[in-house]
Amino acid sequence: MIDLPVSPECQRTRLSVRPGTGRLFVLATVFLCAACGLVYELELVALASYLIGDSVTQASVVLSVMVFAMGIGSLLAKRLRLRAAVGFGLIEATLALVGGCSALVLYAVFAWTGGSRYALVGFSLTIGVLIGAEIPLLMTLIQRVSRQDPGGAVADLFAADYVGALVGGLAFPFFLLPLLGQLTGALLTGTVNAVAGGALVLWLFRHDLTRRGRWWLFAVNALVLVVLATAVALVGDFEQAARRAVYGAHVRVALQTGVQEIVLTRSPHGTLDLFLDGRLRVNSRDERQYHRALVDPAMRGPHRRVLILGGGDGLAAAQVLRHRGVTSVTVVELDPGVERLARTDPGLSALNDHVYRDPRLRAVTGDAFAWLRSPRPRYDVIISDLPDPGITPSTKLYSSEFYGLAERVLAPGGRLAVHAGALGTRSRSFWTVEATVRTAGLRTVPYRVTGRVPGSADGPDRTNEAAGTPGDWGFVLASRARPRLGAPGTTGHWAQVRDRAAGVPPSTLVHPRYGD
Repeated sequence: MIDLPVSPECQRTRLSVRPGTGRLFVLATVFLCAACGLVYELELVALASYLIGDSVTQASVVLSVMVFAMGIGSLLAKRLRLRAAVGFGLIEATLALVGGCSALVLYAVFAWTGGSRYALVGFSLTIGVLIGAEIPLLMTLIQRVSRQDPGGAVADLFAADYVGALVGGLAFPFFLLPLLGQLTGALLTGTVNAVAGGALVLWLFRHDLTRRGRWWLFAVNALVLVVLATAVALVGDFEQAARRAVYGAHVRVALQTGVQEIVLTRSPHGTLDLFLDGRLRVNSRDERQYHRALVDPAMRGPHRRVLILGGGDGLAAAQVLRHRGVTSVTVVELDPGVERLARTDPGLSALNDHVYRDPRLRAVTGDAFAWLRSPRPRYDVIISDLPDPGITPSTKLYSSEFYGLAERVLAPGGRLAVHAGALGTRSRSFWTVEATVRTAGLRTVPYRVTGRVPGSADGPDRTNEAAGTPGDWGFVLASRARPRLGAPGTTGHWAQVRDRAAGVPPSTLVHPRYGD
């Protein structure tokens, strides 16, 4: 048998434990570091989608930049193989600090400057480089602990890395985000990262460091842990200050559910605003206008049984129950936190006329798409009060299959009302929704509503008119037979859209002023 020469960086190190135990400790560190690394990635993706919007674009930017940076990090790590232990220790301390504080810094940049795209790319690059440098150094360290063929060592390292990534990927949405929130979750992940990396080097590979080197590395890790612990202690005050910068000084409720962040504000003048993941969804100044326009045209005809998809705030249900002859209303809301707030908050429950006390209303927690897939009774009216069609996670709720499922539970002569976005600024999106509804075998009447309060919100997508947005909402009314929008003299101010080629087409006004 011929012994192959061992490179200097892979020389056996002096251990205080058996090689098998040391190898297991290295693999456990790989597992923890991989879990932390994936949490950092998901944290950046989630926060970027929340702050900037367009989750597909933000996920693509973060992941592609990080993968590129990981390759750069792997190349740079080649220079550290002769000092793999101290190099790994410093990299993990830096990664813990940068990754742990990334969400905090990104939120601060957004709150006080209004933009975070460049900071997002910077964090993606830095974290990617540091993660990419881990595996080459860990490969060197595991070879020092236990002489093993390179193929077997690589297989063990990648197995531990992938399993750790799985655990981190599951821990983020099911544990860290709902229980700790984005900021605290990232900071505690950085703490775990620093402890794992520091323990591996300062205990198992301490003989590879000089006495002075051990003290320096210990001091660096201690400093990182102090910074992270201080940030955890102050994160509550920081969140309050940042929310005031984003939402104003009158935040009444701020909570993170398993689905989204909910913020409720009330101005000294009594205006109530409900934000979901940073997007304004309810504004008390124009709420009545919006929900009357969404609900009332669909209620012209049989309307004993009504289904509301979304609308957990209870405002669409309140408008439905103002019509005589309604015997039952079913509200399917994804986030139980919205429903709970609509039930218990004095301001929001007053705005929705305490609709959840009405025995005719039945609330269901669930995804509207999945809920419609199961056998359901027929409904005379279906109201689609869902997030804006421009928000990527809601895309399936504006698909041909979704409207096909809705058509299946529509009673003979029943009507479907859909919010389709602002026609004045998103005409292409509006007409895409209208065409998609027609693919379900329904005949449509597209219409828009004007007279929005200046500076108020734009239905579920909530574009600010003060920034130059035309004051309209766009809707689609549909049924198997061509629906009628209403007769002259009825209360309301909606206009049937006649010409798609025009950005804001000519129309027939039913009433000169909404709400008169």
